[in-house]
Amino acid sequence: MNTPGPNLPLLATAANCAGRTFVITGANTGLGYQATKHLVTLGAARVIIAVRNLPAGEKAKKEIEAATGRTGVIDVWDIDLESYDSVKAFAKRAATDLDRIDALVQNAGVFLTTNVRSGEHHLAVKVNVFSTFLLTVLLLPKLRDTAGKFGVVPHVSILASSMGFYSKEEWDSVKEDPLVKVDAETENIMKIYPITKIIDILLVRHLAPMMPVASTGVVMNAICPGLCGTELSRHASPEFAAVLAKRMALFGRTAEEGSRCLLHGMFAGTESHGRFLESCRIAEDDLPAWLTGEEGMTAQERCGEALVKELESVEPGCLKKILE
Repeated sequence: MNTPGPNLPLLATAANCAGRTFVITGANTGLGYQATKHLVTLGAARVIIAVRNLPAGEKAKKEIEAATGRTGVIDVWDIDLESYDSVKAFAKRAATDLDRIDALVQNAGVFLTTNVRSGEHHLAVKVNVFSTFLLTVLLLPKLRDTAGKFGVVPHVSILASSMGFYSKEEWDSVKEDPLVKVDAETENIMKIYPITKIIDILLVRHLAPMMPVASTGVVMNAICPGLCGTELSRHASPEFAAVLAKRMALFGRTAEEGSRCLLHGMFAGTESHGRFLESCRIAEDDLPAWLTGEEGMTAQERCGEALVKELESVEPGCLKKILE
């Protein structure tokens, strides 16, 4: 259950924001918007709002500039996580145009209640998993360079969720090969979002040991912001929206409160590498035993294999570059 927002610490400070560059996907609204507002307020040199809807991004930029009194900090860049070409173009632009990246926050995601496909994949799987980790892998060399040149510890934070922890029956139906099986799901569409978020957690746990902070200088973690008042479920059915509204009334957070969890992931210490974070704390003890035990490790390996296969087909050699 969420803890009240005012009790959540704000790890972002003027000391760790000033002069630094941050990239946040899906930052034109909700958690990403509020996190950007905090970063600008605290003196960030540059914040890249990575969005699919450029007019919405420009609107958010103007609003944050008006609220903070700071201009010339936010840049709105185009990225469409439904398109691998768009992800690759964004990563190339970032590598060329940015002198540093101090944190990459993978906040963008989709929650669908209908069976929408994008090429060979379910749209939620492509956006929430494949494109999210493609962008992570393509930007890791830049993050690694930032660590070496500026003596800082850049972070990659992947937005996850504990929603799937209460979906054991749904998990059991895909656990033999989670990423492949949920991608082929056509009947129980409502389970796809929570399962993709479980997969995000498993992939962070899978990749982190291959990229130790001692070698890369980069921390990678998975963040759960809790149930927040955002637009993520705007396409949900009226029935689901009603259930969500009741839960929000009981233990929901505002988007600003939830954004503190994103900022925690961006500035948590090296001990957060490969870990699951929730409510601004390392929350490994909250992971269900079926994710951390032998069954979970097998599922994790299968997810890793499926990810490698997909990313290598999209950008051959991309994983080798970050592991060498």
